[in-house]
Amino acid sequence: MDSAPTTPEQRAYHHGNLREALVQAGVELAREGGPSTIVLRETARRVGVSPNAAYRHFSALPDLIDEVALEARRRLAEAMDAELSRCEPTGDAGADAVSRLAAVGRGYIRYALAEPGLFATAFPGCRPRAAEPTDPAPTVAARRGPFAILQEALTAIDAAHLLADPVETATLNAWAGVHGLSLLLLGPRAELSEEEREAAITHGVAFVVRGLTLTAVGRTPVRRR
Repeated sequence: MDSAPTTPEQRAYHHGNLREALVQAGVELAREGGPSTIVLRETARRVGVSPNAAYRHFSALPDLIDEVALEARRRLAEAMDAELSRCEPTGDAGADAVSRLAAVGRGYIRYALAEPGLFATAFPGCRPRAAEPTDPAPTVAARRGPFAILQEALTAIDAAHLLADPVETATLNAWAGVHGLSLLLLGPRAELSEEEREAAITHGVAFVVRGLTLTAVGRTPVRRR
């Protein structure tokens, strides 16, 4: 009878989890310093296998970075969903939709501040790619990423006849608003106290929501064709 695998590499292959272990090692590297810290040899070392074993799963570094980015977006989606779960329904569809949009924005920004390395990795901007790249056989979590959650929130506002612009335009504007505020709080305004930062999130998200909805005085719905 064959003996049980004894080395880390043998155990990883035996359990069929080496690829996932390498991705998780890449996630930890990204948490420490963003996408530039992800190195195939270092991920292999952390897992306890040879670099050649890592190259059997990822032929080039960008392939591993893409997988880590996918995991970073999955965790971002979880953070946004967690913020959504705190919304208490009021029975007013319009008010609830606006409240949920604000929650989506808060979840996005708070994830960025809590996980700056993963946030920087989630949307690598050095080369063109689809907004929501997925695996060949994506999981439900991979398909319903941050972009989908934002569109769901805006679609609900549109259904309540409170959206000032088409969903596609509103999605771009909303994302630009919360992403820009996230970068400001991580960079030029990183010196803010926790209280000041929370106030900036509250007011910044409210500003974005007001700009997207018909709650402002004198605004009228966009005419649909």
